[in-house]
Amino acid sequence: MELIDALKWRYATKKMNGKKISDQDLNTIVEAAHLAPSSSGLQPFEIFVITDRDLLAKIQPIASGQSQITDCSALLVFAAWDNYSEEKIKSIFDYTLSERGLPADAMDAYRERLWAAYGSRDAEKNFEHAARQAYIAFGIAIAAAAELKIDSTPMEGFDNEKLDQLLDLPAKGLKSVTLLPLGYRDEENDWLVNLKKVRRPKESYIHYLS
Repeated sequence: MELIDALKWRYATKKMNGKKISDQDLNTIVEAAHLAPSSSGLQPFEIFVITDRDLLAKIQPIASGQSQITDCSALLVFAAWDNYSEEKIKSIFDYTLSERGLPADAMDAYRERLWAAYGSRDAEKNFEHAARQAYIAFGIAIAAAAELKIDSTPMEGFDNEKLDQLLDLPAKGLKSVTLLPLGYRDEENDWLVNLKKVRRPKESYIHYLS
């Protein structure tokens, strides 16, 4: 029930107070995202942990001027692979097999089937698939932060292309997907802090088929 209580506590914080979160807590949130599941275990995304204040000031206007960008303690940027490649997939499989102490060719058949599927799709469709994997880690990071009583603000409201250029993501084969400022709520100045948390009634969208 601790997770449920944490999720009831959290909300999309509209105003942060600039207080720094501990390195240990930040590392815990990042590690939770790192441990997130992904399709075929490829983890086709990267996470940028930004604490540089000058860089955050440059990101703020790209993110619709939202104050959380500069008032947060750290900003997580989730960026997905812009496309799959045979080389990337092979690299991940080689690392996995090495870590598990398995023969180098143990998963060749599966890897080849995987590449046959991804290699036949266009880059945009592959990026969309990779972005969905980033969202899984994004959600787990939000939950991990809530368990630590650290506030966060899930964000899609930013200019992806401008952020990509600022962080030189195209050169890394990446495209930005989501932002997650982490910090602490400014209880005196956040208009949302004391409002009731509202979700659709469960019976209206959760269906049990037994």
